[in-house]
Amino acid sequence: MNDVVVVVDYGAGNTRSVRAALTHLGRESVVTSEPQAIREAAFVILPGVGSARSAMDHLNGSGAASALTERNQEGGAILGICLGLQLAMERSEEDGGVSGLALLSGEVVRLHETRVPRLGWSVVEPWGEAFYFAHSYAVRSRDAIASVDGVTVAVRRDAFLGVQFHPEKSGPAGLEFLDQCLSLV
Repeated sequence: MNDVVVVVDYGAGNTRSVRAALTHLGRESVVTSEPQAIREAAFVILPGVGSARSAMDHLNGSGAASALTERNQEGGAILGICLGLQLAMERSEEDGGVSGLALLSGEVVRLHETRVPRLGWSVVEPWGEAFYFAHSYAVRSRDAIASVDGVTVAVRRDAFLGVQFHPEKSGPAGLEFLDQCLSLV
């Protein structure tokens, strides 16, 4: 494996902000959906923002979905951010129902709060740090490790970590979170 961080390209996503955060942390990154790069990277980020169906169509069509599944099965580190977390689940209600990557068990459901989409800063429990959120869907998974107001905002299984918030848009706390994730590989 090389030391480049791969930010997975699925035709949308928040790749520019993610790459800017990685550059700030002194990490080399590349945006690609090329399967070999995904398999060989030191660390992979599946970024947020976009439509579940469109993202999955792109991941399946490019071969990136298979590469992400293989990487996960082999214990390669993957961070899913917002939509990237949701794509890792088995299925999503978004776009009339979409099959996900099934890296984790669980589903993605539409939020039914008074404030949807949910935008802004919230303190993640039990971490005690505030991060920036922008989402209308949330995961239900037995792999949940953190929440905000009863909504799951972080899941972990083996080398996959997914967060509903945007660390790349969460100032110093987000940069520290990304740095901690990257330091584990």
